[in-house]
Amino acid sequence: MLRGAGVALALPWLSSMDAAFAGVTEPPRRFVAMTLGLGLVADNLNPTKGGRDYELSPYLEPIADLRDQFTVVSGSSHPGVTGGHRAEASLLTANPGAGTGRSRNTVSLDQYMAKHLGHHTRFPSLILSSSGSTSPSYTENGAMIPAESSPSRLYARLFINDSPADRKRQANNIRQGRGIMDLVADDAKRLTRQVGAGDRQRLDAFFTSVRDLEKRMAASEAWAERSKPKVDANRPNDIGNSKDFVGRQRLMSDMVRLALETDSTRIVTYHLGGSGGVVPLPGVEEGYHSLSHHGRDEEKLAQLALVETAIVAAWGDFLRSLQSTDDTGTSLLDRTSVLLTSNLGNASSHDNRNMPVLLAGGGFKHGQHLAFDKKKNYALPRMYISLLQRLGMEVDQFATTTGTMQGLEMTS
Repeated sequence: MLRGAGVALALPWLSSMDAAFAGVTEPPRRFVAMTLGLGLVADNLNPTKGGRDYELSPYLEPIADLRDQFTVVSGSSHPGVTGGHRAEASLLTANPGAGTGRSRNTVSLDQYMAKHLGHHTRFPSLILSSSGSTSPSYTENGAMIPAESSPSRLYARLFINDSPADRKRQANNIRQGRGIMDLVADDAKRLTRQVGAGDRQRLDAFFTSVRDLEKRMAASEAWAERSKPKVDANRPNDIGNSKDFVGRQRLMSDMVRLALETDSTRIVTYHLGGSGGVVPLPGVEEGYHSLSHHGRDEEKLAQLALVETAIVAAWGDFLRSLQSTDDTGTSLLDRTSVLLTSNLGNASSHDNRNMPVLLAGGGFKHGQHLAFDKKKNYALPRMYISLLQRLGMEVDQFATTTGTMQGLEMTS
């Protein structure tokens, strides 16, 4: 604050303040959601015993060294959500009607976080996929946000600077957009005197959205004029083989790690989807999607287990890549909640109950299996509320659910 003659003026944050306040500011917390379109076979994923002294399941054996860094949750799902594959729309919104088309979707967990915390970084959030533009990320108005599926294009967005002329043009476009919104706001305010109470409420909502948009545009203008971070990693080559599900997962996960390390964003959604082709792994001879509809056929289950074990192992490698510690002894994984889940608890029968759930990092007390009732599922949105609170948001409700997840405790 600058003070004088009874007046106080708040200063913006200056780079010279970083050293003075280095011991005061808390490192930021982050969130990554990795979502699968074809689930994970529960008998291979979930341990038979709950608690902390469970025996590792087949899918957890490749990540045994990370046991104290993740929690397994079984017997949970989104209340009232049905629709099989269509329930992907409800995966991060927990909206009971979205998967059936009965109602418009609501805001997804990642975008709820981004609205309140996304202004700290160049990208409020990243929405990614292994293939195609479909994502489980939805705006407050219920519109799906298209995903970026190219690691090469993502690298360019994150780390390759535009030319000075392009940067200036981008900033001018943003300023022009802000000017247009100012004109719209002025016109709308004049309408207020001519409408009834109901319309005034709708206009007030409109003004609020305009103000929010102007703030986001102002932030975008500031970022447009800053150089992007430099990284040692080269721009990747996209994997042309659409059937290489695990290879694509690993490559995009590397990009997610770089985005987090450079603080380009703190909120990421990565939809792995579900490839229909034959995943190039030894012993796998049938298409991934076909294997997921196994009908309890032993041969199909054996091949599917090879694919899904590789998926979980690649997820574990992503966690390991976040384990390097800083000067305070804290790792990126300690500050990043990483969720792996799917809308399908049983892809073969298109059942949305008993969703597969693995949660790692983020400052929670892990090393446990939270085993809830398989017949009367526990509300998974309670985990979402725990995640929101872990990021510092004072909320106690998400979608139709209130309260945090039983047994999922924070370390501090």
